[in-house]
Amino acid sequence: MCKSTIYDARNNFSALVKIAEGGEPVELTRHDKPVAVIISWEDYKKNSSKGDFFQWLSDFKKENAEILKDFDGLPLPPKEYPDEAYENKIKNIWG
Repeated sequence: MCKSTIYDARNNFSALVKIAEGGEPVELTRHDKPVAVIISWEDYKKNSSKGDFFQWLSDFKKENAEILKDFDGLPLPPKEYPDEAYENKIKNIWG
C-alpha cells in the first residue's frame, strides 16, 4: 500500500489517483496516523456491495438454484411447552 501525508497528497493528488486506479490503495496520513484511503472505483463498488445482505441472498439463491430446488428448509423444533397446562398457567399469570 502506498502511503502519503495529506500535505503531499494535496500537491500530488492526480498521481495518487492514478496509483489507486491501478489497483493499489493509497493511505493518507496526518501526523503519522492513517486518516483516509484512496481506492479505485472498482474496489469501492466491490466493497460497498457487501453490506447489502438481501441482494447477496437473492444472488446466492439464483446461483445455487439447482442445489436448493429440493431443500425445504430446516425443520422447526416442537414447542417447548406443547401442553394445555402451560397455556393455562400463562393465562393465570397474565390475566
